[in-house]
Amino acid sequence: MKIGNFNLADKVFIIAELSANHNGSLKTAIETIKAAKEAGADCIKLQTYTADTITIECDNKDFKDIHKGTIWEGKMLYDLYKEAYTPWEWHKELFEYAASEGLVCFSSPFDITAVDFLESLNTPAYKIASFEITDIPLIEYVASKKKPIILSTGVAELEDIELAIETCRNAGNNEIVLLKCTSSYPAPLEDANLKMIRKYSKDFNVISGLSDHTIGDICPVAAVAIGARVIEKHFILDRSIGGPDESFSMNPKEFSEMVKRVREVEKALGKIDYSLTEKQKKGQDFSRSLYVTKEIKKGERFDKTNVRSIRPGFGLHPKELKNILGKISNQDLEKGERFSLKFID
Repeated sequence: MKIGNFNLADKVFIIAELSANHNGSLKTAIETIKAAKEAGADCIKLQTYTADTITIECDNKDFKDIHKGTIWEGKMLYDLYKEAYTPWEWHKELFEYAASEGLVCFSSPFDITAVDFLESLNTPAYKIASFEITDIPLIEYVASKKKPIILSTGVAELEDIELAIETCRNAGNNEIVLLKCTSSYPAPLEDANLKMIRKYSKDFNVISGLSDHTIGDICPVAAVAIGARVIEKHFILDRSIGGPDESFSMNPKEFSEMVKRVREVEKALGKIDYSLTEKQKKGQDFSRSLYVTKEIKKGERFDKTNVRSIRPGFGLHPKELKNILGKISNQDLEKGERFSLKFID
């Protein structure tokens, strides 16, 4: 699968999530994109909504008590999204700036009008946020655009995931990435459940990865070690600027270190291949082989004292030892000679 000019078969796709970390400043948004590129990101992701497209302005308890126990407690939904949204008039400039930096750029739409808007910008992919995974009409419309679709599973039960994937495939779209996500902000390590990454890939025959809200990089690094092909992390220039997502966002130094560790894990994982490199083949010189280990006279029998499997590996393969013991030597042999079957008549 390719997202923009990035082939997910080549290496792990690392997404820096801008979210609300522009703090209402286009200049900050552009500086954040530049910093994400310098920190090693492959992609910058936006969110495309307004307060009115994602909720309604209403002060009854359904719209103001939903954030109890979270970092957003006390805020009304409408006010939170009014503060956090990325102005649509910025999108074209952000897409173009990301491209100039060599970054893939796409977004999470939160309603059909956002999809239409992103289509006008030729977005290369779409992300369905965790809380939208049950919005089947939205998923159906996004999938109909026949572009890669990334689904986050933070609040999804099995039947929700099954229905979302079925909706994509029924729309003729099988370019699906499923991200394990824990919708807590920040998320505790004990709730990460990274084992689900392999489970997703096996059960749904999709590319799988991680949208991570834990503190630090242990989860992204571990996720790559068990098969994640996509990693998404919230990215901020500096947590001191504040904002709705600052507490669980990585700064450039932290993100850069995460990228470094992810790439090191990728190198260590290597590939499935039984063949040896030339360097490894050279190491076979130090493996075991059969040698004459004490002087042998012609007519003498070979036994476990005068023919042994020892290092180095230039002699006969040790598997031949059982065929040699008890046989008669046809010549005098010196200690340290590489054993050969020609020593036996």
